[in-house]
Amino acid sequence: MVDFAAEGLLEGLDDEARAARERLLRRLTDSGVGLDELKRAADEDRLVLLPAERLIGGEPRYTGAEIAERTGLEPEFFLALRRANGLPVPELDARVFTEADLEASWIAKTFRDAGVKADDMLAITRVLGRGLAQAAELMRSVTLDLVLEPGTPEDELALRYADAAARLEPLTAPMLGQMINLHLRHVVATELISARERETGQLPGARDVGIAFADLVGFTRIGEEVDPTELGRMADRLETLAAERVEAPVRLVKTIGDAVMLVSPEIEPLVRTSLDLVEAADAEGEEFPQLRAGVASGAALSRAGDWYGQPVNLASRITARARPGSVLVTTDVRDQAGEDGVRYSFAGEKRLKGVREPVPLFRVRRNGSTPEG
Repeated sequence: MVDFAAEGLLEGLDDEARAARERLLRRLTDSGVGLDELKRAADEDRLVLLPAERLIGGEPRYTGAEIAERTGLEPEFFLALRRANGLPVPELDARVFTEADLEASWIAKTFRDAGVKADDMLAITRVLGRGLAQAAELMRSVTLDLVLEPGTPEDELALRYADAAARLEPLTAPMLGQMINLHLRHVVATELISARERETGQLPGARDVGIAFADLVGFTRIGEEVDPTELGRMADRLETLAAERVEAPVRLVKTIGDAVMLVSPEIEPLVRTSLDLVEAADAEGEEFPQLRAGVASGAALSRAGDWYGQPVNLASRITARARPGSVLVTTDVRDQAGEDGVRYSFAGEKRLKGVREPVPLFRVRRNGSTPEG
């Protein structure tokens, strides 16, 4: 019989809270959770989540070496996949891996047998791992919100959470699979492959695109004045505003805290979307910061879901020089976008960090909008 008090697992708890913690610890111990795992969970303040974790992932059964032997994956590659996924990387002889880990390794082996290169698999895993880690955090919060009520004893909350996770978990994999298929279909439909790329059999290289950044004005200063929760709401709202206004061929590449990055093979819709986004932020009212945006064009390279190259850096620098509530563009963007429904005014030649020569910039507005002072 484990003395939970002597092990420090009841420290700081009194009366009902102490009794609820002891009931939860006893239930976990009876289900096979070891003392070391209980202590780690307590130190990380996730004891209440442990029943759901074991329900979803299963009990630890295998070492990494055993999984590698069963599936035929090289042990080093097995650990590299874990690292790329952003997951903890235990020693190969640690018995911490579950049936879910074994199944994931079989899937990885199937991809390898299909001819997918190891480096490509690691790149895909890194991108998916970053996005899915964020999704998992959000889904955990949503699930807790379903069951969290004031004064709920810890053991009861753990059971409620595990029950909610059990009901939602079977829906998660089909939902994620469908979402990935939808995005793959969209990417395939919009990907342009040149004749040279068809002849050489090489991946598409750099191509001419438009890049736009839009960021929240004064976000750093606001962060010193408001609660972090409110700051997070602002960042979430920015992502929502961007997602609601992006239409093909424009794509939302990523959010970076207080900024969003957009890409498009066509310049005119990118300029229009940038204006839409700035106007949408203004429409949020005084409680929401204004946006400013910068747009550049040129040859850029797409890799692992991100974009690299001179127009990416240039658009970022231009954004930093834009006034609140405005969109600045380069000469090339102005010439390619045309003047259908918009007008341009010369904003001067600006010196930009990392750019040797001053860059002529133009402020773009919709026809009929009030000129800025």
